[in-house]
Formats: sequence, C-alpha cells, structure tokens
Amino acid sequence: MAPNEHRGRYRTARFDARNGIPDAAGWLLGHPATTPVPGAGATPERRPMRERSTDPLVEIDEYRNVTDLLIQRAAAAADHIAFDVAGEHADEPWRPVTTMEFLREVRSLAKGLMAHGVAVGDAVAIMAPTRYEWAVSDLAAWFAGAVVVPVYETSSVDQVTAIARDAAPRLGIAGSSAHAEALSRGFAAAGAGALGVWTMDEGERSLTALRERAGEVDDEELESRRTAADLDTPATYVYTSGTTGEPKGAILTHRNFVGQVLNIAAAYREVVREDGNTVIFLPLAHVLARGLQLICLASGMRIAHLADTSRVVGVLEDRRPTFLVVVPRVLEKIRAAAGAKAQAKRLGGLWRAAERTAISWGRAEETGVTPGPLLRARRALFDRLFYRRLRALMGGRLAYILSGGATLDAEVALLFRGMGAPVVEGYGLTETTAPLTGNLPGDIRAGTVGIPLPGSTVRIAEDGEILARGVGVFAGYRDPSHDAEAFVDGFFRTGDLGRLDEHGHLVLAGRVKDVIVTSGGKTVVPHAWEQAVESDPLVAHAIMVGEGRPYLSALLVLDPEPLAAWATAHGVALPPARPGGIGALRDSALQDRLQRVVDAANLRVSRAEQVRRFTIVVADLDDTRLVTPTMKIKRRALLAEGTDVLADLYR
Repeated sequence: MAPNEHRGRYRTARFDARNGIPDAAGWLLGHPATTPVPGAGATPERRPMRERSTDPLVEIDEYRNVTDLLIQRAAAAADHIAFDVAGEHADEPWRPVTTMEFLREVRSLAKGLMAHGVAVGDAVAIMAPTRYEWAVSDLAAWFAGAVVVPVYETSSVDQVTAIARDAAPRLGIAGSSAHAEALSRGFAAAGAGALGVWTMDEGERSLTALRERAGEVDDEELESRRTAADLDTPATYVYTSGTTGEPKGAILTHRNFVGQVLNIAAAYREVVREDGNTVIFLPLAHVLARGLQLICLASGMRIAHLADTSRVVGVLEDRRPTFLVVVPRVLEKIRAAAGAKAQAKRLGGLWRAAERTAISWGRAEETGVTPGPLLRARRALFDRLFYRRLRALMGGRLAYILSGGATLDAEVALLFRGMGAPVVEGYGLTETTAPLTGNLPGDIRAGTVGIPLPGSTVRIAEDGEILARGVGVFAGYRDPSHDAEAFVDGFFRTGDLGRLDEHGHLVLAGRVKDVIVTSGGKTVVPHAWEQAVESDPLVAHAIMVGEGRPYLSALLVLDPEPLAAWATAHGVALPPARPGGIGALRDSALQDRLQRVVDAANLRVSRAEQVRRFTIVVADLDDTRLVTPTMKIKRRALLAEGTDVLADLYR
C-alpha cells in the first residue's frame, strides 16, 4: 500500500453551495440586506450563502469498526514507528514503538480485560493524563468489545460520580493512584465499577497485572470480540464540558470515528503524512485529541504524548514536530511571551513592527498579492531577529498548526502565517466527533473556520444558528429527552451562531445562549466584543453581561502569568491569590491600562454593543467548576460565582 493511502475508495470532492432566503439572521449577525429591490429592471443583491456540503472522499462501509484502522495499518507498515514514548524522567530517552508492537500491547491488554470479566457492550472508564498508555487502553477496550468512557484527569469526585451514574462503567483505568482514588470513590457513590479500578502506573492492580491474564483468552476469542461491534455500535460515551449547562453524555459510534478519521486524513494528506510527526498535549479525554490520535495512527504519523505542559518547549525542540494541534490560548500565550521577552530586552518597538510586518505578509499570502520589495526586506530582517527563533522554539519543522476548541483572532492567525507557521483553524464539537469544518492548505482564510469537511453539511438557520449533518454527527445523547431539542429537520443544532462568507467559509459569531437582550430591547451578540478584548495578553476571558439591564457591562478575567509580569514591571503589589471562586482586583494603573483595551474594542462594534462599565477580576483558572479542560470559561458558573461583583456594576 502506498504511503498515506487507505483501503477505502476515494472520490472527488464536490462542493454544493445553496443560497437561502433573507431573514432575522442577517439583522442579528450584521449581514447586508438581501431583499431584491422591486420594480422593472431591478437587480437583486447577492443573497448570503445558507448551506454548504462536501461529499465524502472515502467509502467506509468495508470497515467493520475502529479497530480495523489499526489492523490495516499494521498489515501495511508493521515496522513503521507509530509512537515515541517518554521515560519516567525528563532526561530519559524516548522509546520508539512500532505499529506492530503497539498492536501486540493492545491485544494483550484486551485479552486481560476479557479474562477479568469485561463483556461486549460494557463501559470502561479511562481517567488519566495524556500518555501512551491512554492510547493502548482506548484501543484495547475496543478490541474487547467495550464502550470507552473518557474522564478528564482534573475531574472532581462529584463529576466522576455523575458520569458513573449515567454510563455505569464496569471497570476503570486510571493514570495514577490519585486518579484511581477518584474513580473508586465516584464508582462507589454511583454503585458502578464492579470489576474494579486498574492503574497505568505500576502496582498491585496495574495494567501489567491485567496483561498477565492474557493467556486465558485465545486469539480466536479475541477476534470474535474485536469484530463484535459494527459501524453503528456505540464506540464511546463522551460527556460534554458544559460551558453553558450540565454535561450531557454524547453517544459516538464507530461509524462516526471511522468516517471522520479516513475523510479528514484524505483531506489533509499534505499535513498528515508518514514522514511527519506530532506531539499531543491536549487532554485525550477530549474528542479532538482522541480523533487526532486515531488519524495519525491510521495514517502513519508518528505520535509523542506530553502530560506536563511545563516541559512543552523542551519536548518540541527535541521531537521537532511537523504538525501540532493547539487551542487558541496557546498561540496567544506564545505571542504574549515573545512580546514580553522583547520588551525586557528593550526591543518592544521592534517586536511591534515585526508583528505588523508578519500580519501584512500573512494577509498578502492569503489574498494572493505579491509582496513589494519593502515588505520583503522588512520580513527578511524580522525573520533573522524574531521569526526563526520562534519557529525554533516550536521545533523548527512545523509545516502547520491546527487551532481548535475556541475562536482564534484573525490577527493572530495572520501573524503566525507571516512568521512561517501557518495556522489551520477548524471548528467542531463533541457531538460532531471533533472537526466539522476546517481551512485547508492552499485555502486558509483568517477569521474563518473553513469549509465543511468531507462527508459534512453546514446550514445556517433563520436565527443564525449553525446546523450540522454528516458522518461525524453523533447518534444522540444517553438521555433521550435531550435529543428533542438537539435536532431539527435531520440537522444537529450546534448552539453556535455563524454565517457562511462569500467563499463558503464558516465565520463564528458566538453562542445562541450568550445573546443578550437589554432592558431597552436591544439584542446583542457579545462574541465580537469579547474576542477583541481577549486579544490583549492580560485578559484570559472577557464576559459581557447586561441581560435585562439598561446598559452593557463586562467582567475581565485576567491571566495570572502576564498579570504577574505586568505587576512586577510596574511595581504593583497584587493581593494573594485565592483558591477557588473569583474576586475583584482594584488598581488604578491596571484599570487605566484595560480601559484603553475596552475603548478599542468598543470602536470595533456598534454603539448598541459597546460596554459602558467593567470590573477586573481574578479567578482560579485551574478550578474545573469555572474552566473547561480546553481552557474555555463556564460562563454561567462564573456569573453565579461573581454575583456580588456583578451587582457593583449596576449600582
């Protein structure tokens, strides 16, 4: 089999763009008027695109389930290095693992799970940091015919209990003894986990101990279990992170995963390739990281895992990835850190000029304009001073960075493109099995999250909500009562607002539930204003408020690291951090600094969308009650915690 070639049958992509009818969405999202002018000879204005589809590139019906991805890859490239496994200590060398070695480990653990009593359809919970053993456990559970239930390693016992009550796992796999304790307590409270909890770390009840029972199960029995599930069998129950409400258990099938893995790999052959490699440091409990891992495994892209993000710079320099998946905040932090370092060396002015140059270069590349001699000269200068050093910090070989999980500011995307590390922004949800849309190499448009990926359709509803249909869209929630509001006309209601631009690229515009109606009846979508404020390195999260109020206000949640650096530089003594909850931070210099940020954001929106007052707050951004594992704020939880702070804004 040729490199990057799957056994599925490829088809040529066909893009289907359909115009819709004018409605309230244009008013809500700022679309131009689309109603034709009546009268003889009147020329109708161009209507906004309302739906776009992309045909699948790969037929998947010949696949039995997700495990076929590994079986076929091992048959095609048994000796290819699939993983680099970190040692227990930072100074230990990485251990290469071939595809066949990985398959043997998966089969051995699957037999151990079966010998211990895991039956077809049983739920197996995995609670661990991002590490190689997560991948082994995930595939082993599928080989044993089980359904995988990922649990974020930061989850509290109460959160584990809630998941266990709904999913009823029979067995748990934990990363460490601390994770095992959380699983055990949650299982006990929920009356689940009859087969106990086993750890990835060595010990009496470790995965090694489970593997010792592999001899009790023969290969024929294992193969029968591996092939028990078909494409429409549930593969996993994934619990949403709950930014706007209580988590829900989404049922993702083997068809969802196989369809996404093969079609996305086909669409991104330039990125996902056998001679490439990546470092995964997003939580594997998140469907984006898990989907990425399967795509790389099926396509031969070498994978290294990293749980300790404090080591990320050293690991990137060592592993030298060709491709990375990050959340937008990571890119914003890199930009802020570069600026702070330049400022410390009294090169702040030069760095700001370098930023402007990179953005101009990125915009020229995007629009196909040939840069003039002055821009070329400036970029060459700043490449020597800044850009190549930043690329070196990321390993020096990055061809692309994929950003997902939240909206990335267009200026940041252009900046990294201009510095030689183009960002491919995509969009998806747990319920769409990760990416639903994505920019493609050669067609990257900053400020958009791309076109529907192969096998997917995006439709914009009359109220501006993004609707989705396709191979990745889930089978429904564990609680069927949640399904009634989740679907309309065969489309999944994402809960996000957006529009399709003139090129058919999706532009996000916020959450449906975040729309604010003031006491004066003005309807405001806060996304644009919040994103503008969050582009400042000091601001981790901006939350506009004003529902039923006479004017708009905001809470600005500061990022602890840039805040500490700013305080040191300006001789400001910060109050001690308080664990949990939020608190107002009152400092006149800081207030003036952020007032300028707010004023600039106000200039980017209409008068009705401008914020009149704001309060600076500090919060424990490690508190899972307030922040999701992918660094998104839980708006309702924050507002509930900050009742007193909010009240001050309207006194």
